[in-house]
Amino acid sequence: MDVVLAIVAAFLFALGLVLQEKAASKLPSEAVGAGFLARLAHEPLWLLGTAAQGAGFAAQAWALGIGRMVVVQPLLILSIVFALPLGRLLEGRRIKRNEWIGAGLVTVGLAVLLITAKIDEGSDDASLRRWAIVGGATAGIAVLLYLLARGRSPSVRGALLGTAGGVLFGLAAALTKTVVSDFDEGIVAVIADWHLYAMIAFSVAAYWLEQAALQTGALAAAVATTMSFDALSSLVFGIVVFDEALHETALGYTFSGLSLAAALLGLVLIARAKEAAPPRQAPALATA
Repeated sequence: MDVVLAIVAAFLFALGLVLQEKAASKLPSEAVGAGFLARLAHEPLWLLGTAAQGAGFAAQAWALGIGRMVVVQPLLILSIVFALPLGRLLEGRRIKRNEWIGAGLVTVGLAVLLITAKIDEGSDDASLRRWAIVGGATAGIAVLLYLLARGRSPSVRGALLGTAGGVLFGLAAALTKTVVSDFDEGIVAVIADWHLYAMIAFSVAAYWLEQAALQTGALAAAVATTMSFDALSSLVFGIVVFDEALHETALGYTFSGLSLAAALLGLVLIARAKEAAPPRQAPALATA
């Protein structure tokens, strides 16, 4: 069930993105500015895209609540694959050869990762000490990457900021998993728990860094690093925070690593193909 929900979430994220892009492309170039989002908020298509992405987050949270991070988060990479046929259907985009190859690598890599994985159950929460260490280290890495990005070329800056956003998205997903598990104790327990507010704070910070990465104009670097490090950091958090495991042997982890590497290579190919396409007016790519 968690696999199905993760795939549904990836599809909804992709649908939301394509709808938002289509709505934004209707606005004149001079509309981009301080009032851009306000103008978009009056576009029914953009609001429909936003609703789709909200539903995607709900499906992701549900999947995290009943499943394992090491399974759910990597599957969200499929959103960039789903965006290809949706873009073709809704906007008439031509799918390039590199995008087909990339989509194939992502799909096969993730399929092999799931088929060969032997996942331990793990837990839904961790000690406050472990959260403090992991959260502090992750925040420190994000701040360091942000500082290193200053004064760099657009591609390097986009990659550094995208990486920072990706690791924070991974941490936000980990916190989301615990927040969802708290619903078993009632809404009051959720509101009274610090995990909820930490999840919101890290989600906002991750989203802001993602916007900064995309604003560099280096789309391939920004998208590839954000989505890659979201998936990679989620694997780390699943293992370190929740005691999850993909395999019992080093050989198994090596095989999973190769499968994930193939999927990430496919992601890079798709992102590079999108960067080479004519520029479009679109809101930032949303990531879970």
